[in-house]
Amino acid sequence: MYARCRSLVLHWLRVPLEPHPPFGDPASLRIFRAARSYYRLQLLGWGLGQLVALAGIVFWLVLFLQVEDAVRQRRLIHPGPVMPASTKSFADFAQRIGTVEKATGPAPTQIAPGAAPTRKPAPRVRINGWAGFRQLFIELALWLPPWAFPMLWALKLIGIGFYLVQIPLTYTIRRLDFELHWYIVTDRSLRIRTGLVRLQETTMSFANLQQVEVKQGPVQRVLGLADVHVQSAGGGDQPGKQAGDPLHTGVFHSVGNANEIRDLILERLRRFRQAGLGDPDDHGPPPAVALPAASGEALAAARRLLTEARALRSALS
Repeated sequence: MYARCRSLVLHWLRVPLEPHPPFGDPASLRIFRAARSYYRLQLLGWGLGQLVALAGIVFWLVLFLQVEDAVRQRRLIHPGPVMPASTKSFADFAQRIGTVEKATGPAPTQIAPGAAPTRKPAPRVRINGWAGFRQLFIELALWLPPWAFPMLWALKLIGIGFYLVQIPLTYTIRRLDFELHWYIVTDRSLRIRTGLVRLQETTMSFANLQQVEVKQGPVQRVLGLADVHVQSAGGGDQPGKQAGDPLHTGVFHSVGNANEIRDLILERLRRFRQAGLGDPDDHGPPPAVALPAASGEALAAARRLLTEARALRSALS
């Protein structure tokens, strides 16, 4: 099933499977990927999110069933109006059904002549446990017309169906997001491709690299992961740009061999600078060389030489 969902997602999003290698010697090409433990961490977060969503669905389904059953019994016993005429506000109604408590305050004192009247304390809203929470929804449901519950059931079933459909889809997206991380290094440049829904490719030439560093968070330290940050010239030095601007920084995210990648980039960067090679983008076609115009005498001499060569060839044949 994963293979089918994978092909559908790649077709819909039009994502190429592999990036083109950057400029450099094909024999020097090295490909790195994010560590497998990073994928397990991502999968754990996805699973926890699915469990939380499932718990929410079960909670509201149980509450809906209890509210529907209680409303059906109440309407069979008391078919009269829900809210009595003596109820002036929803706070009074909620207090009557036991979901809101009155605010407790100091005893009323006598107001002095000319003094501004004091305002009465507002009711303090506090649901009295699960019974009060459930009773509040029961009383609210009594206001609904009879056809409202079938509609709510239809919406509930649509939500459950959507939850079941999104499980393989979100799993495929999470897995593809890990599989389509590419970190490619040659002897003259590197290329980083990340993302699935929002694809991003960063290509950096060794002619502009300024800094290579390894960063590691506490969770990454436990899992043996680290990030390799590669910064090029201009990052954070231009007006309006902060240090570590993504336009000037490439990140090998959550790799398991960060020190190996750092040492490889530094070694190739050292060889690149010792060789004195420039930016590959600066190497265009060689400039055209202007040739001097041929004079009339030189052209005549060339013609005479050609005529004599032809005559000599005829005599020899």
